[in-house]
Amino acid sequence: MKIAISGLGKMGSQIARKLAEDKHDVIAHNRSPDPARETQKYGAKPAYQKDAVITAFGGIPATIWIMLPESIMDGQIDDWLKLVPKGSLLIDGGNSDFRKFKKRQERVAAAGSSFMDVGTSGGVWGYKRGFCLMAGGTKDDFEKIEPALKTLANPNGGYAHFGANGAGHFVKMVHNAIEYGMMESLAEGYRVLKEGPVDNLDLAKAGALWQKGSVITSWLNELTADALAENPDLKNINGVVSESGEARWTLEVAKEMDLPMPAIQAAFDVRLASQKGEVNFATQLLSAMRNKFGGHAINPGE
Repeated sequence: MKIAISGLGKMGSQIARKLAEDKHDVIAHNRSPDPARETQKYGAKPAYQKDAVITAFGGIPATIWIMLPESIMDGQIDDWLKLVPKGSLLIDGGNSDFRKFKKRQERVAAAGSSFMDVGTSGGVWGYKRGFCLMAGGTKDDFEKIEPALKTLANPNGGYAHFGANGAGHFVKMVHNAIEYGMMESLAEGYRVLKEGPVDNLDLAKAGALWQKGSVITSWLNELTADALAENPDLKNINGVVSESGEARWTLEVAKEMDLPMPAIQAAFDVRLASQKGEVNFATQLLSAMRNKFGGHAINPGE
């Protein structure tokens, strides 16, 4: 299918590459030219300005997958709506607040086009392993982009349609909040191994063993063991851990519904405390995990 990818960061560039290599007609757009230029190596067509994206569609309705932060999404939607022909489809594939999707969908519909959300998980490994894609929007729009979703999920990922606008990002938001709790539990456990009464334990060896038939076998634990094998004492990691919004939004929704979330709340609070200087081996390991699966800065802000 013909599709534009706007925003060629760590995940957007992988999405553009994976689609282009599977013979989709990909137009790659980025506000700085170098990432777009790079896409030519794997068969995408670079577009350095938004109007160049529209020109590449030759006057027909455009399908544009936007991989950009929540903080600028409304402005991006407005900019695209000034350019796209009626009947176009805008897709928000970033980490956005599902509560804003009803108004965004109404704004896009009023301009004569359609809007979808596709929560995208897989981090920097999605190109190789396959992405996990959580979609919201009309069934017709979902079926329109399903060929692209099939490519992006290959070989070991998956995709599903969860309902109207916002449903996909709601599922992705809760996914990320669960991720916070799982990461915190692993980090605390490895800290006990590190600082507990048994000296000189090989943490990477314990993690590797836990990958062989234990109840906590997981890709996240595999990445944690890998990080510890590479840097057993987590040297040069300051332990400050960023939070990107999803757990915060989940906790806000849960509070509105009077749903206690003690594990996710505790994990979230640890990240906030780390940003105020409360760091330790566990927060260092959290930062190492984030770097392993998402390519996030190991020492944010430096």
